[in-house]
Amino acid sequence: MEDENVLEQFEDIGEEDYQPQEEESEILPEDDAVLEETEDANAPYIPVDKHKVPKEDRKTTRKMTKFEKARVLGTRALQISMNAPVTVELQGETDPLQIARKELQQKKIPMIIRRYLPDKSYEDWHVNELEIDFD
Repeated sequence: MEDENVLEQFEDIGEEDYQPQEEESEILPEDDAVLEETEDANAPYIPVDKHKVPKEDRKTTRKMTKFEKARVLGTRALQISMNAPVTVELQGETDPLQIARKELQQKKIPMIIRRYLPDKSYEDWHVNELEIDFD
């Protein structure tokens, strides 16, 4: 009984009466961070307070986490499956994940891992710089 009352409250409009709403413009952050100026008006705004930590001042460990390893292997396997050039000698491997694992073991994956820190700075680590645990 209540469902019928609820449905009566709404006016039925047919397709001929439907008018799509205009898309809303992108909402900018309200914080007081200074934004970088870009030449492209459609480029995303990037706060200036994010900065790269120099190599000699890195604070994080040299060990690749299991999450980073999974992300690197998955990303590289996807690239290989889409015909990206392989950086190791193949010995009959056809599975992109196995090829990516072989590249990681030989530290030949051309990727950089970006680790964000609590102070909004970040560290960039090349995959070949990290210690990787293979279980």
